[in-house]
Amino acid sequence: MAKITFDGIEVEVEDGTTILQAARKIGGSVVPPAMCYYTPLKGSGGKCRVCLVKVTQGSAKDPRPMPKLVASCITPVQDGMVVENTTNEDVLNARKGIVEMLLINHPLDCPICDQAGECDLQDLSYEHGVSATRYEEERRKFNKIDLGPYIQLHMTRCILCYRCVYTADQITANRVHGVLGRGDAAEIGTYIENVIDNDFSGNVIDVCPVGALTDKTWRFKNRVWFTKPMDAHRDCPTCSGKVTLWTRGEEVLRVTARKDQYNEVEEFICNTCRFDKKETKDWTIEGPRHIERNSVISANHYELPVLNVPIVPNLPSSTKKNLPQE
Repeated sequence: MAKITFDGIEVEVEDGTTILQAARKIGGSVVPPAMCYYTPLKGSGGKCRVCLVKVTQGSAKDPRPMPKLVASCITPVQDGMVVENTTNEDVLNARKGIVEMLLINHPLDCPICDQAGECDLQDLSYEHGVSATRYEEERRKFNKIDLGPYIQLHMTRCILCYRCVYTADQITANRVHGVLGRGDAAEIGTYIENVIDNDFSGNVIDVCPVGALTDKTWRFKNRVWFTKPMDAHRDCPTCSGKVTLWTRGEEVLRVTARKDQYNEVEEFICNTCRFDKKETKDWTIEGPRHIERNSVISANHYELPVLNVPIVPNLPSSTKKNLPQE
């Protein structure tokens, strides 16, 4: 075990734990943001650099500080390490610069983007971005690529986090898309169009932190803050069948995998559950999905307790609240 002090808070973690995971054990606002790191995906991390932190003491044996900021998602902890994140001005300035770099080529299309309201880059730019841009050059342009009937690719929004590539590598038999080109010409794509059609291909939508990969069956149907996320499950021979239904009234607008407070998928789901089962009769409804992080979704108050339980039967216990008896 190793003891690490993170923003003045001491926490004990297992050897080999990264600084980011140690911070997540503490939780709250001290946790660095992450755009490329994804716990279920091996090899992820170290691409976006938004999780940079300052190590002011390397370890108890070697108390010297690390000379440069380090990526917390790929740097293992050492016993006696002291790390600064929100308390270090250099970290906050560096993060602001990285956000500015990520937004250099990003289009200003939040009003029409289906990822609006649940976009990690949108949240990141709100917390660490600047109000004006210094970029005057022409933004990147890409030829449109058709990935198939279910997934829409907007390469102008991509930040090259590699999450979709790692997902396709690790949960599908044959990956057919990847990063083409190098440097400022790098892009996500395929050499042949309409080829992404395996049973778990839809999971690249869930792992994408921005609106680069979106669900074609959901596009422009509704805004996410007008929907209600409901936990549901079904007996599925291909996956766990545990999903989140995004509903408005009796209509199921889309189906996604369940995500934790850091917006990471708990269990990947198959395309049958995601795209083909769009009726409430296909599912066993468990109750409202609790969105732990602050967002326009949780601000919708969809979890407000039902007051007259006898009138609305078969409710999950988390939503029950009987009227006071006089």
